[in-house]
Amino acid sequence: MKYQNPILKGFNPDPSICRAGEDYYLVTSSFEFFPGIPLYHSTDLVNWEQIGNCIEDPDLYPYEKAKISGGIWAPTIRFHEGVFYVTAKFEGFGNFIISTEDPKKGWSKPVRVALGGIDPSLLFDDDKVYFCTNQGTPDRRPGISVVEININTGEFLSDVRQVWEGTGGGYMESPHIYHIGEWYYLIVAEGGTGLQHMANIARSHSIWGPYEACPHNPILTNRNDATKAIACAGHADLVEDHRGNWWMVHLGTRPTFIWYSYIGRESFLMPVTWQNGWPFVGEDQKSHIEVDAPTWGLQEKTCEWTADLGKADPRWLYLRKPHVENYVREKDRFLLKPSTVQLCDPEASPTLMAVRPPDTAFSVDLKLLFQPQKDGDEAGLTLYQSCDFHYSIALKRENGNNYICVTKRACDFYQEVYRRELTDTGEIALSISAYKDKFLFYDKTADGQAPAAECDTRFMCCEFVGRCFTGTLLGIYACCREETDAVAVITHFSTKTN
Repeated sequence: MKYQNPILKGFNPDPSICRAGEDYYLVTSSFEFFPGIPLYHSTDLVNWEQIGNCIEDPDLYPYEKAKISGGIWAPTIRFHEGVFYVTAKFEGFGNFIISTEDPKKGWSKPVRVALGGIDPSLLFDDDKVYFCTNQGTPDRRPGISVVEININTGEFLSDVRQVWEGTGGGYMESPHIYHIGEWYYLIVAEGGTGLQHMANIARSHSIWGPYEACPHNPILTNRNDATKAIACAGHADLVEDHRGNWWMVHLGTRPTFIWYSYIGRESFLMPVTWQNGWPFVGEDQKSHIEVDAPTWGLQEKTCEWTADLGKADPRWLYLRKPHVENYVREKDRFLLKPSTVQLCDPEASPTLMAVRPPDTAFSVDLKLLFQPQKDGDEAGLTLYQSCDFHYSIALKRENGNNYICVTKRACDFYQEVYRRELTDTGEIALSISAYKDKFLFYDKTADGQAPAAECDTRFMCCEFVGRCFTGTLLGIYACCREETDAVAVITHFSTKTN
């Protein structure tokens, strides 16, 4: 049956997967955004629903200190004897493990593991548990380190040993070890998360090595793919389904400008076959958009989503540790209280709530009531990638007058590309449509047909600017220069694919 990649669209990098019976669970990186580590569920591998987030208490982690592309890196999820385990690294906090018997009922407090490196992973092997990261050799060469641990305390039960130094591709990351038959398989990402990204694999009869590299490495890469449909494929995890088939999830991008994508890295699925004791991905060791594989569910397409503003939804993200008093949920609307923290602040948490884009071509619509009280009061829509890179269309007050404005920020460059004065500040309607090469901003209160402004997408391509690991988010925000009594009342928020 054919399905389409990516299986998770828009800012869903570093996927890790596990199976519990006939159910599948997948987690991805969330970096400086809270709640942390989105958790997805599926029964057929091609249709996924976000059922929660693994980190829902910001006080347990140093979110207030999370830098751009800091915070949570590269989680791994595993299921063992009725318990789910997730391990990840929080920059400035270290590697940790959380667990739960029911992902819908919350996760434990973090158990810290004093092994360096990033991209931690777990292997449950009979009555032992092994923890591995990309901590290199003592002389700072790239490598993968393994240690036996107590899963409940994080205590080391063996010496730390470097077990493999890779194929020489550099930037060894994302190690996962599997015990399959008589072999221990170690899969790693090499080449960095850009255009040279790849997945390589090695095997050994002992978890401690020595490991022999697969003769047809890399087992996954799109670095020489002339179609340019997918780039940066790598950072992979393997899973066997309940029918005995093998699969690989991995990150990749769908280029929107040359090799780069403004919505960031996404999650892909590829079938795996075994030949002579080695895994083969697809037919040509590349990831593809359309795949014919032994799936058993018809892939559904979700084209539209309208937020239920009166209910909590795991899709909403906040930047670092949110100031909860600035977010008020009512029966059928949401209130945002402006913050003096601006979107361009590199460290604090502005009043901003955002969702991942549904695809590379999308529209987002917002209706709000906002009565600015002071100069600098502002509320509206934003395409937010980082404090340095974002577009906004908003109602704001300047010199005693109210305006609808479209603005662009790229590092220290700030530009206002559209301005219209408002005489009536009743409910306003704002919209943004995105395509591969352009963003269209609509001031629907004035004219719902013609775009108020058109801007290029290229500067939002995160790999192109080389400044962040995240992707563009679709957000609602409210800010001010000084304390104000103004409140942004959100009456409608929706997204759809174009």
